[in-house]
Amino acid sequence: MTLFNQNSIAALERIGWRVKRQTGSHKILERVEWPDVVFAFHDNDEIGPKMLARMAKVTGLKPEDL
Repeated sequence: MTLFNQNSIAALERIGWRVKRQTGSHKILERVEWPDVVFAFHDNDEIGPKMLARMAKVTGLKPEDL
């Protein structure tokens, strides 16, 4: 499964993450009781299955959240 960055950010926001700050394409995401996560993709970048798995590990994102 591949996903565009815009959709993955929207999915993360639905489960409680929010953009704390942004510099260029680097977004720092925060969520209560979770460590901050750096998300460094351009808006139209495709995110492949391996990167989605890594994101899921550090953010708690599940396939049904997408």
